Amino acid sequence: MSNKWTQQDIPDMTGKIVIITGANSGLGLESTKALAAKGATVVMACRNLSKAEEAKAEVLAANPSARLDVMALDNASLASVRAFADAFKARYDRLDILLNNAGVMAIPRALTEDGFEMQLGVNHLAHFALTGLLLDTITATPKARVHSTSSSAAFSGAINLDDLMGEKSYGRWTAYGQSKLANAAFATELNRRLQAAGFHTIANSSHPGLVMTNLQTNSLAESGAPLGERILYGLAGPIITQDVSMGVLPQLYGSTASEAKGGVFYGPKNFRVRGYPAEQKCNDALKDANLLKRFWEASEALTGVRYLD
Repeated sequence: MSNKWTQQDIPDMTGKIVIITGANSGLGLESTKALAAKGATVVMACRNLSKAEEAKAEVLAANPSARLDVMALDNASLASVRAFADAFKARYDRLDILLNNAGVMAIPRALTEDGFEMQLGVNHLAHFALTGLLLDTITATPKARVHSTSSSAAFSGAINLDDLMGEKSYGRWTAYGQSKLANAAFATELNRRLQAAGFHTIANSSHPGLVMTNLQTNSLAESGAPLGERILYGLAGPIITQDVSMGVLPQLYGSTASEAKGGVFYGPKNFRVRGYPAEQKCNDALKDANLLKRFWEASEALTGVRYLD
């Protein structure tokens, strides 16, 4: 791996089809810009179509030749996930990169349309289902990749199989940590199962380090966070965080770099907070084969989407 891998190192993406969930803002929008600039057709899979169209217009204003396709996807609804998958496969016959990026952060306990705790449902279960529903197209595409965007919260997160939905006890940061570890756990187990089945598709994950995006600012505003927490983040955020153009590098590296590996967790090199992408140790839970297997099976049971058994 280059010590200073940047967006300029993304290979030519002409003819490639990419799905980015949550593509209208933050890391998703930054990845949309970067991959479109390299020639990819980017499917912007977004819940809010008006905001997605605004984001599309922003990209086109800077890059009039960008190939962008806005499609509806609400991660809080499995019906929407299924409808998106069907619509995508009716429109495209290949999928080079599935970038599972959309997420919510540290919100009060709420439920998805299907009754899932919102953070686990939006951040993990929707992406688990989406990947399974698109797997035939993914594995039929040479050298395809599935990348999951996690968070530094995964380092200290834990997957509680006895209370996945936070019904017995709920903490907004605990639930967020679980959902972000779930992203990394899913990528790790998905890659193992893909290789065991003889596919050449790889799966990996990443975290952006400390980066200020609308995910942080909106989530703090909506979460009922104490005023002091919001003020502290507002003051310290611009000082301790890195720009989104740097924060997006780990997910772009994992998604596109020829030397990126399956089953690996990437993040900023410098103290796991800032800098260029590098391989990182995430959480010992990713070494627990029994936990990964049981969590995969729980995800199948909850979503009704079974694959790579």
